Amino acid sequence: MSDCLQNALSVLQADHRLTIQRPAGSEPGYSLEHAVTTSCDREPIHRPDAIQPHGLLLIADSATRTILGGAGDIEGRLTPDWLGRDLASVLNVPPERFQDEKRASLSDLRIPGLAGETFSVVRHTQNTHLLIELEPIESHNLLTWDIFGEIDRTADRFERCPDIASVCRHGATIFQRLTGFDRVLIYRFMEDGTGRVVGESRNNAFPSLMNHHFPASDIPAQARTLYVRNRIRVIPDITYEAAPIRPPEAGLAGINLSDVQLRSVSPIHLQYMANMGVRASASVSLVVDGVLWGLIACHNSSPRRLPEDIRAACRTLAGVMSRQLRNKEELVTYQERLRLRNAMEAVTSHFDVRRPLENNLRNCINELQALFPCNGFAVISAETISATGVLPDTDSLHKLHDWLRAGSIGGIFSTAMLGRDYPPATEWPERCAGLLAITLPLRTPICIVWSRVEIIQTIEWAGHPHKDDTGSDGILRPRTSFRTWEQTIRGHSTRWTSEQKQAARRIRRLLIADDQTQQLRELNATLAATLEEREDLLRQKDFLIREVNHRVQNSLQMVASFLKLQARSASNEDTTTALKEAQHRIAAIGLVHRRLYRDEHIGVVDLGRYIEELMEELCTSLGEGWHDQMHLSLFPILIAADRAINIGLALTELIINTSKYAYDGHAGPLYVGLTQTGSRLVLTVSDQGECTPQLKGTGFGTRMMNAVVSSLSGTLTYTTLNPGLEAVMTLPLDSLLPTEVPTPPKAASQTPYPYP
Repeated sequence: MSDCLQNALSVLQADHRLTIQRPAGSEPGYSLEHAVTTSCDREPIHRPDAIQPHGLLLIADSATRTILGGAGDIEGRLTPDWLGRDLASVLNVPPERFQDEKRASLSDLRIPGLAGETFSVVRHTQNTHLLIELEPIESHNLLTWDIFGEIDRTADRFERCPDIASVCRHGATIFQRLTGFDRVLIYRFMEDGTGRVVGESRNNAFPSLMNHHFPASDIPAQARTLYVRNRIRVIPDITYEAAPIRPPEAGLAGINLSDVQLRSVSPIHLQYMANMGVRASASVSLVVDGVLWGLIACHNSSPRRLPEDIRAACRTLAGVMSRQLRNKEELVTYQERLRLRNAMEAVTSHFDVRRPLENNLRNCINELQALFPCNGFAVISAETISATGVLPDTDSLHKLHDWLRAGSIGGIFSTAMLGRDYPPATEWPERCAGLLAITLPLRTPICIVWSRVEIIQTIEWAGHPHKDDTGSDGILRPRTSFRTWEQTIRGHSTRWTSEQKQAARRIRRLLIADDQTQQLRELNATLAATLEEREDLLRQKDFLIREVNHRVQNSLQMVASFLKLQARSASNEDTTTALKEAQHRIAAIGLVHRRLYRDEHIGVVDLGRYIEELMEELCTSLGEGWHDQMHLSLFPILIAADRAINIGLALTELIINTSKYAYDGHAGPLYVGLTQTGSRLVLTVSDQGECTPQLKGTGFGTRMMNAVVSSLSGTLTYTTLNPGLEAVMTLPLDSLLPTEVPTPPKAASQTPYPYP
């Protein structure tokens, strides 16, 4: 060991009578020699291998209840013969009292000692070990009814407190009266890990530490974890001589004593307390929603015990105080959220839906500034700035806008120290030291910024927080000075609260949604104009189609009239017949044009309805009697108009052949059917005539019909019925359907026209 380290140990032990005995065979992790050279955050304070000597500790096997080891003056205060014996027999209690593992406190048990002492019992289970704490009971206990009355009065007083500060102030007074300590501090942990005294009650034994700050290193991370796990911690006298766990050969070195209230304390912490002038201390945890909110720190200038019943009352009152702290925080949070929500609704209610979002933002600049407490507000785009209040110059704002847009901030940026994140801001903290910014990804990107100026703060620290406590020899030592040290902080603004940051995110979502709604409104207006223009074009097209149809119909009518005149004047019967058949074919073409004009879909014809009307005209031209003999079974199906003309010509030819050959020009039963089978269209024409038409004719009509069927990639077959003949025309749907009209329904779901 170096001379410097040896001298440091000698001073600590001589001046403060601090002795930590290390059990033989234990790890050297908890000696003062090692503790002062180890980082506080790595010190194994939960495994000290020793206890404070005012109590006793028994360690037994959890399965057999055999005592394996212990700590303290067990022989002189409890029984000389204890090691290796049954736990129940040593304590003289029934064995079943230790079987309920869920019940840690055996408060009704009182164990008599050898020197007239009476011990209370607390049990802990640690892996395969059973840890029994024995602590002497004070002769004058606080009555149970007094405890209940104090808890009831304290809870009522906390409820009447208007805010957190008053809860802490009353809490310090109540805990000093209950514990009798010289000074009680309510110590709150800040967001950066430092601590601040927010409540105090004291006598003249100690100076005031109200509003003083403490560095985060004063309470290391593992100590904060233990404060959550073990809510109360008492050191009756910091000059105690630690009682090690024994015997060394029991193999109990390094056992976890996190839950043991008698656990020995870090020598660094004991020296820290000695440097503060504290002889006895107690710490009660304030835990809010499972997080260490702060501590109730009790200090006394002389040794002082805190009996078990007082500790129980402190734990209960700390729980009551923690709940009230949470309620006060939630009330402040709720009021702030409600204010921000109402303010946002008020702002958006002034927006004009007919104007772009950027214009609305610039017109509501005063309402937007009032959302958050700030000194300046601006709406910044690449070209223009609308600003009010205290802000940097225009050029600086444009550069800040470019930096915000380039950064990966998720659309929201907040800081109470802008110069740390954006170095140019260090030149103008009196105009902008804190910033809350919203970046909007609009067609013209916009930044909305709330600015806060620098607030020069003077913080009182209990000692120099940044002083290096490591000597030139590299040895870590506890702080020796707690004299008030003032620190002036510049370049900082008031912090943005979490509620304000959340409100900024909601504002961003609302503004983006409003811009998207505006864009949708503009698109709808454009679409409406486009549709109106399309309607005009359709009206013009309808007029042109009407004219074309009128001209085509006139032309076809003239041709039909000419053929009719020629048929009347012809002397040859074959010529007359050919002219009449030509009239039928022209009628089929004219009918398609009329359907094409009347149908809703231009270029599309309902084939079923077209065949129905075609048969009506053919029956009229063929002569009387055909209307009664014609039987139709037609399914609706939409096909291209030019395909309908071809099918109409072929069907007309089949009907003419039936009239000519099956019935010799007279009326007879005739069946016309239209169905869809899978992906094919089937058109059937059948008769019951005695005469069979020539199936392999070479005339013009036959050649035309075969050419039409072939052009449609279809087939035409004949079947003799005896009597009669059935002609079946099968056509693939792919060659008939229009390109922009939905596929017609399946035949199974269709309903035929109700024709006789």
